[in-house]
Amino acid sequence: MNYQFTCLIAACLALGACARPVVASPTPHATVEILVDGVPQPHYAHRGRLYVEAWKGREYAIRLHNPYAVRVAVALSVDGLNTIDARETTAVGARKWVLGPYQTVTISGWQTSQTEARRFEFTTEAQSYGQALGKTANLGTISAAFFRERAPEIASDASNEVHESLRRAERSAPAEQQAAPEAAPPAQDAASAAGETRQARKVPEEYAATGMGRRTDHAITQVWLDLEDAPAETVDVRYEFRPQLVRLGVLRAAPQDNPLQRRERARGFAPGFSPEPPRQY
Repeated sequence: MNYQFTCLIAACLALGACARPVVASPTPHATVEILVDGVPQPHYAHRGRLYVEAWKGREYAIRLHNPYAVRVAVALSVDGLNTIDARETTAVGARKWVLGPYQTVTISGWQTSQTEARRFEFTTEAQSYGQALGKTANLGTISAAFFRERAPEIASDASNEVHESLRRAERSAPAEQQAAPEAAPPAQDAASAAGETRQARKVPEEYAATGMGRRTDHAITQVWLDLEDAPAETVDVRYEFRPQLVRLGVLRAAPQDNPLQRRERARGFAPGFSPEPPRQY
């Protein structure tokens, strides 16, 4: 069964055991990279999932690569929300980004009009775009489904007519506009000990999500594509702040200095004499 989908081409890209870093396979695969200040963040494989570290308050972008010799349409969601219209749909029914053969494209934010986007920004659940919309079931996830364009069956004596039909289908149409409300309910708490004679106290425990950052230029053009029925590949990425990655076993905890143990290692005397102080010239 053939499907035609509305897809968008980004015409003006904005600035656009513990786990181990993932090693690239020699077989070409669709890739999804998370960029902070233009630098790809390490992916960590853990229990069958991919993780990246979220940096609170920092803007990020998503870089998509098409490894195929045909165009692909990518259904891209952040926190379960489509990055084009913020809807919760299936990958098949989602509006998609179009990449040419072997093309790499960077998506830097939520598309809010045909010419503008709002930057992706790592924040807390309470300050997230999903919380503002009341859609919080899939916070902390980034998902990209790559659908290949269906190869047309072209007869030699009708090739010109088919190419003309495809060109007509790629004429632009206006994109929809999505608003950007905000909200900030309170975050969760977790208890921590504060010493032998102190009472246990509550400290807020924060979980990563994505908010709306700065407004930026990001012009798009709408086209129609005849796509394959199922995605050729789907890439799912989980992101969390470092303390949560440590709790999940994705990263090792950094060694911490224990002041009491340091003082217990102290000694009163050491061999030798008192050194002369450095001369002042």
